[in-house]
Amino acid sequence: MDVIWFLITTLVGGLILGALGKLVAPGDRDNIPFWLTIVCGIVGMLVGSFLYWGAFGENNKPFDGHAATWDNATNGIDWMRHLWQVGVAALAVMAAAFVTGRSKAKV
Repeated sequence: MDVIWFLITTLVGGLILGALGKLVAPGDRDNIPFWLTIVCGIVGMLVGSFLYWGAFGENNKPFDGHAATWDNATNGIDWMRHLWQVGVAALAVMAAAFVTGRSKAKV
């Protein structure tokens, strides 16, 4: 059952972070396919979490009866980790638009 919830949260989180990544990415990056937006969001979610954990996560002390992990590093909502995720998702959206050549052409 843990695997199913991991997949569901990864897909939903990828959808949300991909949309936020498209919103935050500079320039016209709206012309990539919907499935690629979700993939960029999933990349942002996973890579952003690991980058945050590598930079700041190991300094957190145990809380709520368990040790801090890469996907649960603080009490409550980990806003800084989510900002890292959105930033990585925006970079992934820009890279996807560049690789696929699907940025909007100026008229």
